[in-house]
Amino acid sequence: MASKLNLPCLFLSLFITISVAELCHQDDKKALLNIKKAFNNPYILTSWDPQTDCCHWYCVKCNRTTHRITSLTIFADDRLSGEIPPYVGDLPFLETLILHKLPNLTGPIHPNIAKLHNLKFLDLSWNSLSGPIPDFLSTLSNLFVLSLSFNNFNGTIPNSLSKLPNLGGLQLDRNNLTGEIPDSFGYFTGEQAPSLYLSHNQLSGKIPSSLSRLNFTSIDLSRNKLKGDAFMIFGSNKTVQIVDLSRNQLEFNLSEAVFPQSLTSLDVNHNKVFGGLRPEMTKLNFQYLNVSYNRLCGEIPVGGELQKFDVYEYFHNKCLCGAPLGSCK
Repeated sequence: MASKLNLPCLFLSLFITISVAELCHQDDKKALLNIKKAFNNPYILTSWDPQTDCCHWYCVKCNRTTHRITSLTIFADDRLSGEIPPYVGDLPFLETLILHKLPNLTGPIHPNIAKLHNLKFLDLSWNSLSGPIPDFLSTLSNLFVLSLSFNNFNGTIPNSLSKLPNLGGLQLDRNNLTGEIPDSFGYFTGEQAPSLYLSHNQLSGKIPSSLSRLNFTSIDLSRNKLKGDAFMIFGSNKTVQIVDLSRNQLEFNLSEAVFPQSLTSLDVNHNKVFGGLRPEMTKLNFQYLNVSYNRLCGEIPVGGELQKFDVYEYFHNKCLCGAPLGSCK
């Protein structure tokens, strides 16, 4: 008698199980299982069981209404190995793709990523990816963040990346990129210029003058082989906050640079910068400043934030003097 009374509960439980299982779109589940297989079934993807709803799998998020996969985030696993699988392109509703800190993820960026037209965040940083940065990334018109940092990418930076209309952050630092910074980077078409990180590469030539057209909130060109001046980054009408030009071969008169009121961090150490520090720099709210290892002369202006920095942020200049360095003679 008790077993008969429990039959409705049993059917209800079965109905709920079936309903939940059907939430996951079968095309998405197939793509994810192919990705798992291509990665040699790593432990981090153990929850990817074909008998369960893929919307509940680890590293995956679904849209609550459509139940299509919108996010795939796999990170910090040295047991996952292989190249980016072509099946990633079979997740057409993907908005976030993060493959991060996977030291055994190798090879190029697979061209099927160009099929992900809804993609907003593409983070392939801290891996062992290689080859050139492909032009097809410029077709991802909804992309807001593109991070390819800490890999082994080589070759030149594609001019076409400036075509990304919604780009808010471009991180290509710590690779083996060569050639010049594209002149097209002064022509990003979005409402605001992206934060630009190109440090720790082998970039050469001059910083393109076209950059004067844009307002970069943050720009890091450090540890390259750049020459010439950097005036195009500054200006009284700019709103740039963080500028790192350190460890290049830049050669310009710092006295002639007009810094915007927004500037809070400036690093030009290990260059060939000459001239002196403008008195107007005392009016800036510097959180960080480093002008060491250059050819600066004259007295460090007194006031503002300039005396709060250590001697190490000023030393190894031609004839710079005044606190926190020794007194001027």
